[in-house]
Amino acid sequence: MAFRKAVKGTLIGGGAVATAFGLSQFFEYRKNQARLAYVEAQGELKMPFKDALPTREEQLSTLRNTEEFDVLVVGGGATGSGCALDAVTRNLKTALVERSDFSSGTSSRSTKLIHGGVRYLQKAIMKLDYEQYMMVKEALHERANLLNIAPHLSAPLPIMLPVYKWWQLPYYWAGIKMYDLVAGSQCLKSSYVLSKSKALEFFPMLKKDKLVGAIVYYDGQEFDIRAKCVINATGPFTDSLRKMDNQKTANICQPSAGVHIVIPGYYSPDNMGLLDPATSDGRVIFFLPWEKMTIAGTTDTPTEVTAHPLPMEDDINFILSEVRHYLSPDVEVRRGDVLAAWSGIRPLVTDPNSKDTQSICRNHIVNISNSGLVTIAGGKWTTYRSMAEETLDAAIKAHNLSAAPSRTVGLMLDGGKDWTPTLYIRLVQDYGLENEVAQHLAATYGGRAFEVAKMAQVTGKRWPIVGKRLVSEFPYIESEVQYAIKEYACTAIDVIARRTRLGFLNVQAAEEALPRIVEIMGKELQWTEQKKKEELEAAKNFLYLEMGYKARSDQLSKTTEISLTAQEIARYKKRFYKFDKESKGFITTVDVQQVLEKLSIQIDENALHEILNEVDLNKNGQVELDEFLQLMSAVQRGQISDSRLAILMKTAEEGLDLRGPVSVDRSGGGV
Repeated sequence: MAFRKAVKGTLIGGGAVATAFGLSQFFEYRKNQARLAYVEAQGELKMPFKDALPTREEQLSTLRNTEEFDVLVVGGGATGSGCALDAVTRNLKTALVERSDFSSGTSSRSTKLIHGGVRYLQKAIMKLDYEQYMMVKEALHERANLLNIAPHLSAPLPIMLPVYKWWQLPYYWAGIKMYDLVAGSQCLKSSYVLSKSKALEFFPMLKKDKLVGAIVYYDGQEFDIRAKCVINATGPFTDSLRKMDNQKTANICQPSAGVHIVIPGYYSPDNMGLLDPATSDGRVIFFLPWEKMTIAGTTDTPTEVTAHPLPMEDDINFILSEVRHYLSPDVEVRRGDVLAAWSGIRPLVTDPNSKDTQSICRNHIVNISNSGLVTIAGGKWTTYRSMAEETLDAAIKAHNLSAAPSRTVGLMLDGGKDWTPTLYIRLVQDYGLENEVAQHLAATYGGRAFEVAKMAQVTGKRWPIVGKRLVSEFPYIESEVQYAIKEYACTAIDVIARRTRLGFLNVQAAEEALPRIVEIMGKELQWTEQKKKEELEAAKNFLYLEMGYKARSDQLSKTTEISLTAQEIARYKKRFYKFDKESKGFITTVDVQQVLEKLSIQIDENALHEILNEVDLNKNGQVELDEFLQLMSAVQRGQISDSRLAILMKTAEEGLDLRGPVSVDRSGGGV
């Protein structure tokens, strides 16, 4: 890693620079206190609505009938939404258009970490790169602001950096302390050193051999629309819009794919993350607890711009390989434990105003074309607010707009104002929700959680009184689908991917919830039966392609070898032919159903089709003997975990011998 090479012989000078940076941060913080008086500006804002969002039909009517807006923002991701919010706080007449759904692109596919950028600080200190320093400083300021304005959505998370060589301990400690110094008075909590025993106590899954200790730090098209100013905030599609403005303009976006995977929660503690600062190819890997699961990533690979990026098997295996390096040999890191995987496109940019137009800028740029198109590109998820403020400042100046100053520093995000850490208790007491569901609603909707709770249906059980879950192992409830529609969810994908995070957490669970989600949306949005069918198929296709299921299926279909002993093959053939009574060489749902009937077990026909479809590689409606043997071989090698068909056939075989009960509940198998 570049940091390791750069620090040699430069540690003292670097430390001195860092101290000076920390002092400058302190003085600037003092100057900013007036802006951080949280936020009297809130009462001065001209709010177009207070209690309820306007309907989609009302919004479209406003777009059609408004003669001219001051600002039109193109792109509804984090940056575009931030620009729209900033414009509204300046009392500008604002419109936002998005091709798909809010945050449907890069913004929903991040590492879920609000951070200052430890790896950028290395360049700032060791190369005396002021631009990199300013980027880290800005990110740390925005991190602190976001923790204040959205307390229900964000919280400090300690990140552990395990150390396996003695000389690395003071080296990494100095680097992380510089991070604290640059944060200045906005440092969340001070970093600290852990002994080997304490590191293993906090993160028992760590590899013990040669562990010295650890360092912990903290992070958190509808019709024509007329506007005086158009802001291009389209992320990876930046150049597409710029070329609509001027076909001869040079591309500035250098897209890079970042893949993440989700594995079961037992791979990490609930309250601490892990950072691998120097992977085998120099990239940084985060390993973080998220929604009671573990998220690991990311990669950094040049890619083509597409609205539907796919996670590649090589990237998934790279992440798994890096994870193995840090976990104890007792913890078997299996490909089959990957519950979901996705790819997001980072819109890295080159500055068109720079002499070196080929140099990729990790920071953001604001560019104004000859026609006045304002483009905001690049940057970080964490700094969306300051990026939006800078963009609006540039737009107002370029177009001579009459506007008030930005008031978004300290402006509470929706749900944050009425949130408290104990709000979930009132949800349990007042509505009879499960404790886990109440905590989820409070942490997701903040003060708006009561609106979701009011919409929840009675369960008909003694407890919980209200709140029917979409799937048993996640706290998402049916009323969230209804509430999502009020927040402009138009498709089933909108719900599983961005109003809930089921699609990102567990592909099989999301697929299981889809029929009920489509049923609820169909009733609320008056969908025809044909429309329901289309929505169901589109959502399943999304899960298959974009959430990692295809990568798993491709891997299994490419695994032509069957790594089983003759004895194991004989055992599995015996199991297979208990279902294939006619020795056809394949089994169908009818074959499985007949065996289950003998055991007085009933399974919904659609569920049974889904179970066989997971293994039916050539998609001909049947599972052939070779496919079954491939499955069992993959299970034994850890490539596939908790296959429903494998579990079903094993327990059914035992049931035929013992006439005991057969459990076919899905156990959360991987993709």
